[in-house]
Amino acid sequence: MPLPLPAENRDPLSAATPRASVPWLLAGLAAWLLATLGLRPLLLPDEGRYADVARAMLHADPWVPTLNGLPFFHKPPLFYWLDMGAMALAGSNEFTARIASAMGAWLMGGCLLLAWRRWHGELTGARTLVVLATTPFFFFGAQYANHDMLVAGLITAAVFAWLRALDGPGAVALRWLVGGWILCALALLAKGLIGVVLPVLILGPWLAVQGRWHALRQLVHPVGLLAFAVVCGPWLGVMQWRYPGFFDYFIVEQHFRRYAQSNFNNVHGAWFFLAAVPLLTLPWSGWVRSAVRRAWAERGALPGLYAWWVVAVVGFFSIPSAKLVGYVLPALAPWCALLSLGMSAQRRALCRSLACGAALVCLAGVAALAWKAPQSNRDLARALAGRYAPQDRIVMVDEYLYDVPFYARLVQPVLVASDWTDPELPTHDNWRKELFDAARFDPARGRELLVPLSGLERLSCGAHTTWYIASAEHDARLGALPAAQRVFADARQRLWRVPERGCA
Repeated sequence: MPLPLPAENRDPLSAATPRASVPWLLAGLAAWLLATLGLRPLLLPDEGRYADVARAMLHADPWVPTLNGLPFFHKPPLFYWLDMGAMALAGSNEFTARIASAMGAWLMGGCLLLAWRRWHGELTGARTLVVLATTPFFFFGAQYANHDMLVAGLITAAVFAWLRALDGPGAVALRWLVGGWILCALALLAKGLIGVVLPVLILGPWLAVQGRWHALRQLVHPVGLLAFAVVCGPWLGVMQWRYPGFFDYFIVEQHFRRYAQSNFNNVHGAWFFLAAVPLLTLPWSGWVRSAVRRAWAERGALPGLYAWWVVAVVGFFSIPSAKLVGYVLPALAPWCALLSLGMSAQRRALCRSLACGAALVCLAGVAALAWKAPQSNRDLARALAGRYAPQDRIVMVDEYLYDVPFYARLVQPVLVASDWTDPELPTHDNWRKELFDAARFDPARGRELLVPLSGLERLSCGAHTTWYIASAEHDARLGALPAAQRVFADARQRLWRVPERGCA
């Protein structure tokens, strides 16, 4: 049974956009996303953390994500692999650190354009792409180095691939079905189980409500399931074989426990995404009322699917107490699709003006972050890079600065001095818990790198120069070390050099 598409879904002016414009639209989207990708420093904590994990994998084991030399299984490896490829070609910098996010955004936009050309007409497809591309939520997600936009693009592509598999009068189109399962496997490797859970949650109930049980059974075709296992199974299997506690940590703790528990950061009420999504998609969210009316009127057709898609994703992530806006990026394509349908009667001049204004807001946001560079340690890292020798010891005091190893191009992990015996440590979702958890998979290495704060002074003993990176509260303690010299200081951090010395 083909997809139910009422005639009124097709834009009567669709012939106004020639087919030859599609490559230009896709190229324009790529240029729009890439032009500002490397203009600002890495933001903390996410961008510094994930950029340096990719850089470390490039120069060490490409299978195992590591944070400061310790196995880091908070997220799977696809984001890092894509960044690694870019870094191998163009070096380790802000541009290559964000390339995986930009690729996810381009995939989302490209799939939306191609699907809408088929199901709603070429003019409507082009307009919807413009709405998506100039939405601040989309643009900043594409410019931010974390896993959210990559998995969102892959989930969007998987859903559209499965829809295309069902869009025909006969049996399911197997190549599209298998392609959807491969995309789900890649989405799992991008962020985890949501890569397959969300596509099933989106399409399963929609097909069931229509009574399309045969189509629902076709989606779980054995060939598709086999393709899914072949793509994502090897990495999962190798990690469990090399680290026996991997499944419990990656699957149980980082998925089920994290979803159910409340001891994580960014705790918000169930209202959070209902407020955040409209605000982050201005000015286009001004047409949400007309979009909802159209989706309700055509709830058996594609507009109804788009509405359910948004409800399913937002509802799924509204249940846990911990919420970040990037979680609902998989709902962005259908949300913008609905808004585009809702504003279909608007004049082109108004749409152009809004698009230009929204694009300027996006560019202004990047410029502001580039100028202000909140919490960046790039200057400190560059001061260290110009002074330290490979055999020197580097110690971070009671804080791990994710971007320092990236910008300083450190080859060896640093020592991190803190209170690692604190019984409250596992209950706080922060840098200390990340390193503590990573040390579970390599205890010997963990004992070597995670050192007690009480022995801070003795870390500078030996035939080497020691560099301390610490906040101002440790000035008196570090300044009292023999021949200690403060070589860099800003409003938040200090860099101290202590020459080699003997200790009794």
